[in-house]
Amino acid sequence: MMSDNQKKMLRVLNGEALVPPPVWMMRQAGRYLLEYREIRAMAGSFLDLVYNPTLASEVTLQPIRRYGFDAAIIFADILVIPHALGVDVRFEDGEGPKLSVTQTSDDLRKLKCDATVYAPVLETVARTRTGLVAEGFEQTALIGFAGAPWTVACYMVAGHGKDRSFETVRRTARSDPAFFTALIDTITDATIEYLAAQIEAGAEIIQIFDSWADAATPDLFDSYVIRPTKKIVGTLRVRFPEVPVIGFPRGAHAHLLEYKDTGVQGIGLGTGADILKSRATVGPTLALQGNLDPDTLVAGGLVLNDAIARILAATRDAPHIFNLGHGITPATPPAHVAQVVERVRAAR
Repeated sequence: MMSDNQKKMLRVLNGEALVPPPVWMMRQAGRYLLEYREIRAMAGSFLDLVYNPTLASEVTLQPIRRYGFDAAIIFADILVIPHALGVDVRFEDGEGPKLSVTQTSDDLRKLKCDATVYAPVLETVARTRTGLVAEGFEQTALIGFAGAPWTVACYMVAGHGKDRSFETVRRTARSDPAFFTALIDTITDATIEYLAAQIEAGAEIIQIFDSWADAATPDLFDSYVIRPTKKIVGTLRVRFPEVPVIGFPRGAHAHLLEYKDTGVQGIGLGTGADILKSRATVGPTLALQGNLDPDTLVAGGLVLNDAIARILAATRDAPHIFNLGHGITPATPPAHVAQVVERVRAAR
């Protein structure tokens, strides 16, 4: 049994079932909040906001002030690593991210990680850790994160995320496995150092976002989702044994038992996952996270109350973190987020 003085997120990720469970939401700092939109307009481009530690720390703290979530997640982006590797990354309004493609061995040879690119993110981590204490949120855990190598490689090979089938990526992985494996390994090694630096700057939990895990077919899943994730988790576990890792292999419900073998202390569930079946698959002690539908959060009212109640009923006897199955959408009324926090905290 963990100490009552330990943060709720850490207690659950150490295998403790809590009622009420801790609650936070992916993309809890975002466009649904007026105060975020004001900072975003002040910053200029999206990347200008990501790489401005003062403003990025401020938007990280905004939802904590509003809702008192049990975790704050650093405001950054999963494409920081390709940017640090020398890939041209830009965000265009209404278009999403666009990258210079990495599709050949010549492209691969040009990749070299420049840690100074992500140094502002590390400063954001340090500022936010200090800010949480200064503002009275000592029990709020700080989450650092990165994109999983498979997902980052999808963006780097395709050059965008608009075609979410990523057929080009799968064709590349099959037609030139030596190149694709080397690309995954390059991303993996850079990601390990990036996450280690976040921990050293003050992150208490790490989340690995594999947003396109469901695009990896069974013949690719072990080599390009499981293997690199296991290397990241294993390396961090040796260097920082007290820092738990949450993996979010979005849409990969059929692979939960394999994913558990990566060594993560928590697995995030997408909206399509059945919590009870997922729990039966991974066993009683591994923390699960999720998986309220963001569209239900937009709807609010009794529909939202019923969904919250179903998740709470399904998770009360095992370690669980209440969250969404994906990120908050811009159309979400802030009052509905407050409704979730109030309902979850009232659980008995």
